[in-house]
This record gives sequence, structure tokens and C-alpha cells, in this order.
Amino acid sequence: MTDEDKAWIDNASYETLLRRWRFSPPGDWMLQVDTLDYYAKILAAKRSENPGDAVRASKTIGWDS
Repeated sequence: MTDEDKAWIDNASYETLLRRWRFSPPGDWMLQVDTLDYYAKILAAKRSENPGDAVRASKTIGWDS
């Protein structure tokens, strides 16, 4: 994972991270083994920071791409 990858993950909103998590095509560079653990860790931390906002983001995004 590059410093730029880490900075993108750190600075992305929960909604942006969740959208990418749900709808990225197979092979997305951000969800490969070398970044996946960090991505998931930050996604979970941002969800925990504001659970109500996480629910809102999830409902806004939905499951249909």
C-alpha cells in the first residue's frame, strides 16, 4: 500500500468507503490483499465513530448499483 492509498482511505468519508466496498468490481486495486485489512479497519472505525450516520449512509447507498 502506498502513502497515497493510505491517505485516500484516511480522508474518504464513511459513505465513500462503503460505496466502494459494496460496488467495486472484482480486482479493484483498493480492495486487494495489501490494502484490504487497512481499508476494513478504517471503515469499521468510521462506522463506530458515528453509528447513526453509518445507518443513514447505508440506506442512501442501498444495494443496487
